Amino acid sequence: MKQYLLSVYQPEGDPPAPEVLETIMRDLDALNRELKAAGAWVFAGGLNPPSTATVVRLQDNDVLTTDGPFAEGKEHIGGFTIIKAPDLDAALEWGRKLARATSLPIEVRPFQNEAED
Repeated sequence: MKQYLLSVYQPEGDPPAPEVLETIMRDLDALNRELKAAGAWVFAGGLNPPSTATVVRLQDNDVLTTDGPFAEGKEHIGGFTIIKAPDLDAALEWGRKLARATSLPIEVRPFQNEAED
């Protein structure tokens, strides 16, 4: 089975109200249990805000380290789930379920495998 990254795109700003966040967390917990029961769950995690990011980049043979996210935007990756799925259609269905649980945009992207390198 291929592995897919389901990226959760979160808008900038304050988190949802506690009663809304409680529902989202309950739905995410249910989805994670469903993923595990189906044998599709590999790993998942939430990220700290972009302000905690550090960027390391090569510039003129020097490695520079700077604070903050690489790209400025109104959305950022707030979390992710890595799943196993037989094909893109199955991965997209998990992405749909994650979008319903979080009410946020989800990017579904396959990992490269060694045969595709």
